[in-house]
Amino acid sequence: MSVARTRYYCPVEITVDVIGGRWTPVILAHLKEGVHRYGELRRRMPDLTEKMLTQRLRELERAGLVARTVHDGVPAPVSYDLTSEGRSLAPVLEALYTWGEEHAARHGIAITPAG
Repeated sequence: MSVARTRYYCPVEITVDVIGGRWTPVILAHLKEGVHRYGELRRRMPDLTEKMLTQRLRELERAGLVARTVHDGVPAPVSYDLTSEGRSLAPVLEALYTWGEEHAARHGIAITPAG
């Protein structure tokens, strides 16, 4: 998920390298709404395994898009938030959301909110 290639032929390639994959944009879209704890993110994406969520969150943190905060407590609660770089993706995420919503309406696809 990190931008590691040295040559790109289209800016979309860079964007897909950073936010590509099925779950990464979904995680970012949830975090665009505000700070979420790990458990909240899990409930919002019931088809995403814990292993995959943890892996994607770590990748997003390494890419500088998500900040992880460990709070006091036992076990220590952890929350995630978008960094300023992550927030710069808001227009992209909103465009994906709008297109998906309109596509679902055109094709009679039901969207069931989780959580």
